[in-house]
Formats: sequence, C-alpha cells, structure tokens
Amino acid sequence: MMPSLFIAHGAPLLAIESNTYTRFLYTLGRTLAKPRAIILFSAHWESPIQKVSDVDEFETIYDFGGFPEALYSIKYPAKGSGSVTEEIKDLFTKHGVPYEVDHKRGLDHGAWVVLKMLYPSAEIPVISMSVNPLLTPRQQYEIGRSLSHLRENDILIIASGGTVHNLSALRMGSDDGSVDQWALDFDEWLDLRLKNWDLESLFSYDSLAPAAELAVPPYGNEHFIPIFYAMGAADQDQSATLLHRSYRYGNLSHSVWQFGESI
Repeated sequence: MMPSLFIAHGAPLLAIESNTYTRFLYTLGRTLAKPRAIILFSAHWESPIQKVSDVDEFETIYDFGGFPEALYSIKYPAKGSGSVTEEIKDLFTKHGVPYEVDHKRGLDHGAWVVLKMLYPSAEIPVISMSVNPLLTPRQQYEIGRSLSHLRENDILIIASGGTVHNLSALRMGSDDGSVDQWALDFDEWLDLRLKNWDLESLFSYDSLAPAAELAVPPYGNEHFIPIFYAMGAADQDQSATLLHRSYRYGNLSHSVWQFGESI
C-alpha cells in the first residue's frame, strides 16, 4: 500500500537550491518504496472539469518568469502510462466523477520541481491531474477518494501546492528563518485537524481557521485545496503524519503531509 502525499512545491528556485527542504525531499524519494506510477494533482493546473493526462512523454513547462537562466534549462522528460490513465477513467466513471482526457499538456513547475527532487531520473510514469478551486472541499476530497484503490496497486498519489501561500504577504528580502505568527497559527490549527481527521472543521477552514484569509487568500486557494485530494485518497486509513515543515520569506510554508500507510 502506497501512501498519498501533500507536498509544498514552494518557489521554482527550489529546483536549483540546496537547503533543509530540498535535502528532505531528496531523502524522501530514496525512502519511499518505488511506485509503479505517480498520479500528481498540481495547483498550477486549474480546470472546471477534472483533467486526466494521457501523454506519451511530457514536455517541461516553465510557467514563471524572471528567474535565473539555469531554471529554464531543466528538463523532466517523464513518460505517461496509458494503462494507468485507463484505470483512472474507469474509477471516475464508477464514482460519477466527470472528467476529460488531455493529450498535450506538459508538466508545470508544481509537478516537475517536486518530481525532480523525489525521482531525479524521471523513470517512473506520471499521470498529471488538474484541480478545481470552484468545487467544495468535500467534492475535492471525494475525487481523491475515488482513486484510493490505486494505492493498493503500488501507485503513489501526490498533491502539490502549499498550506500557506500568499505571494502578496511574502517578505522576499527576509530569509533568515523568522516566521510570521499568523502563518504558524494557521498551520498549527491545520495540524491538529488533519491528525484528528476532522473533516467537518477542515471543510470549513476558511471560516474556522485563524488567519485563513492570509494563509489561503480567496484569489489563491488553488495552492491549498490539493490537500483535500490527497486526504481523500487515504480515506480508508484516515491517518495523517507531518513529515516536514519549514518556512521561507516569512510565511511561505514548506509542508509535507503523508496520508495513509506509513512509509
């Protein structure tokens, strides 16, 4: 049984940096059992209907600007898996989840920055998935739950985003390890509810969690909601473990949550 994971992808610079968080992700990739395939929900692929990739080999998308040239030379040529895409389609049909298949889109940085650190050689097939911020958290959870059976077939489900991700609140000139109290308050509230699998509170995080409007601004909830897809994929276990948490730029949270069976 593979776990499902929520992984913060942070800023694109992580792909060329060495720090506490990047070293953790490199180690995590060598600790996890090698999966047959990876299903990855990215905060940077939004769509009103669930998208499922069916791509022979992914292009690398540089969906950012103004960064060092070295970032734009990185390639992550992961291959897809038609057979796993078919398994996903069958499960979505069985559970009544509307979907569309995408044959063209490459991997955005929400996907390849994370995958490159976990599995640098890009040898594991990937199925890329969109997220829909317009759905309720319960609906997002149910999409993840519809795929939970695949964890029994050595498929790793990853949701990539960030628990605290507010670009307008970042202090880019401050990277000294200091953390804004409001970011800590939000993550600590989240920590307790995740570990208790308190779905009712989590589904109402925007009205219950302290500093929710700062941690998850209305215009930026696409980075937070992937956590519900990852949780849903572990509904039969309902266990949550915080594997890592650190911060940069005052409040950008680098959290990694494992849902389901232990690594």
